[in-house]
Amino acid sequence: MAVARARCVALIGITGHPVEVEADVGQGLVGTHFIGLLDTAISEARDRVRSALANSHFGWPDARLTVSLFPASLPKRGSMFDVAIAMAILAAAGAIPANRVADPFFLGELGLDGRVRPVRGVLPAAITAAQAGARTIVVPSLNWEEARLVPGLTVVPAANLRELVEWLRGDDSGARAAIDEATALSADPPPDPRPHRSAMWPGPDLADVAGQPVARKALEVCAAGGHNLWLLGPPGTGKTMLAERLPTLLPDLDRDQSLEATAIHSVAGTLPVGRPLVVRPPFVAPHHTATVVSMVGGGSGSIRPGAVSLAHRGVLFLDEAPEFSVGALDALRQPLESGVVTVARAVGRATFPARFMLVLAANPCPCGQPGTSRHPCQCAPGMRRRYLARLSGPLLDRIDVRVTVV
Repeated sequence: MAVARARCVALIGITGHPVEVEADVGQGLVGTHFIGLLDTAISEARDRVRSALANSHFGWPDARLTVSLFPASLPKRGSMFDVAIAMAILAAAGAIPANRVADPFFLGELGLDGRVRPVRGVLPAAITAAQAGARTIVVPSLNWEEARLVPGLTVVPAANLRELVEWLRGDDSGARAAIDEATALSADPPPDPRPHRSAMWPGPDLADVAGQPVARKALEVCAAGGHNLWLLGPPGTGKTMLAERLPTLLPDLDRDQSLEATAIHSVAGTLPVGRPLVVRPPFVAPHHTATVVSMVGGGSGSIRPGAVSLAHRGVLFLDEAPEFSVGALDALRQPLESGVVTVARAVGRATFPARFMLVLAANPCPCGQPGTSRHPCQCAPGMRRRYLARLSGPLLDRIDVRVTVV
């Protein structure tokens, strides 16, 4: 009977906190107990880990098993803890040496068949592990490229539980050789992904636009100075087309900016497959039915980044801006001023970076008609004023450039 420890990371927003997973196989009535301020996903890990161990041909301790996640006062959410829990249990049961699982950080969700599945937030978790002094981190194979962006860490890719245990035991097998090869490769600097031009926003080119010299000039000025822009004009004049081409005028993100933006998209689960690093300014265009929470971030179960943070170091485009709710529009005022958004919920408090360029596009009235003799506007003057008044004065004060597109 023994106690074994493994390490993992709990994420609150994009901030990671080291977590120590302790497993105690002791005397008493046979049963399994999980403690440590856990959410439903971690409480269900009992069944996931047990099935994964059984299908990987490992036994489950026939004793009183207690699994504790320290610190107990820190909220822990998600399935990222599965592999660390499995390693602590196996070490406590004597299946693998306890000293082999005490130092590395383990991330990953377990399938019932023992596969190690990818999880969100690997990059900020790996940064936390490096800051905690870890030399090795074990991640799902599909998250390996993302984790090796953090310098100073040896990244071990794990495809399934059986191969990982064989590697920890030092067994002479093909699985161990494959893991050792990938682990050695992780010590080299990751290849520069810039030639691939990360697909966060492939973006059409401003060269495709014919005419509109004033609006084109406005885009160039805003791209050069980081100014916010309001495009006002009837439908069909090219407001959306122009706004979609603004990111192509912006330069690539530098290394620190790339890691910052990648951490946000990693937590949100929006990183494209095979492109672990965001190197181009993101372009985010939420629908006009977006809620305040979807704009600034939050959520009931866990705190996730909103559109303002997903657009960090890039462009947030609100098409048909007056159709957005007044609350969603006014929620942009504070992030535009400070460059960060702090979300406070009962489950915790998280701060996300939110430094973006805001582009608004609006019709001059609700009917959207150009107001010509062929297509006369049907809106009364008071209706037009009320429509554009949905964009409050404090929000418009933060818009530097206003252009009428005809």
